[in-house]
Amino acid sequence: MRRTAAALAVLLCAACGADPSSPAASTAAAGSSPSSSASSAASSSALPSGPEVPPVPGIGAEAVQLRTDEAVGGQVQVRVTDSGTEPFGVTAVAIDSPGFAPLPDRPVTADLVPGRVVDLPAPFGDVVCDRAAEPAAARLTVVRPDGRTEVLRVPMEAGDLTRIHTETCAARAVLAVAGVRVTGLAPDGDAVTGSVVLTRGGDDDRAVTLTRLAGNVLYDADADLPVTLAAGEESREVRVVFSMGRCDPHALAEVKQPYLFVLGVQVGDEPEVPVDLPLDQAARDLLADLVDRGCD
Repeated sequence: MRRTAAALAVLLCAACGADPSSPAASTAAAGSSPSSSASSAASSSALPSGPEVPPVPGIGAEAVQLRTDEAVGGQVQVRVTDSGTEPFGVTAVAIDSPGFAPLPDRPVTADLVPGRVVDLPAPFGDVVCDRAAEPAAARLTVVRPDGRTEVLRVPMEAGDLTRIHTETCAARAVLAVAGVRVTGLAPDGDAVTGSVVLTRGGDDDRAVTLTRLAGNVLYDADADLPVTLAAGEESREVRVVFSMGRCDPHALAEVKQPYLFVLGVQVGDEPEVPVDLPLDQAARDLLADLVDRGCD
């Protein structure tokens, strides 16, 4: 079983070291200033946005987040379509959205012919919660058949970017009221145990409730929830237990996000917001070691 665990560690090395940029996870990282209350997490459609992006004849674009993008974190695929009558190449791509901080163009190599569709991985920057995600564009460096090179802003269908933006800003808003951390994790037989601590972070004195904690395909996660940080309270703590949910080779080989545990957080009477449970590298290492003990 130790060889199985070692193999699992190799398979998951990208997930272990990746920037945890799923929408909820990115809320715990530094970025644009969070709102002081959950009620200020406005839907992206209600926020200021930029001008419409004029169409580019013969080229279409769409932002698509695949399961592999979620596992890597912080990126989507820019799906480019040659909808015209002549081929072209693409040598660089970038996300151009008012709701995300700009990043440098990413070098790529793609050759398109009429009717062909290609996916180009493109990172997105920190979410900007006071701006809408759309209208968005794909910034493409295009090489024409005669050798001409031009940088184009291609209007991009961006439903997945808008979803990422909305979820991230909602999670930032609730975590501005009360932050979440995991402490005291330690091996405990065939489990890893510790505490989830909820700590008030600002002058918003509304009650904050941890409603649920979901495990994943590999690990079970159990806590005595719901638990509420009442008005006037500064912190609340609840015990958490991680154990193996599955040990079969398929689960060990196919898991994409082994350290993603979704925590439900509710501020006052507002709807629950899903937030990624923050686990540092030491916590992830303890969970990786659990495979040896829990899958004998």
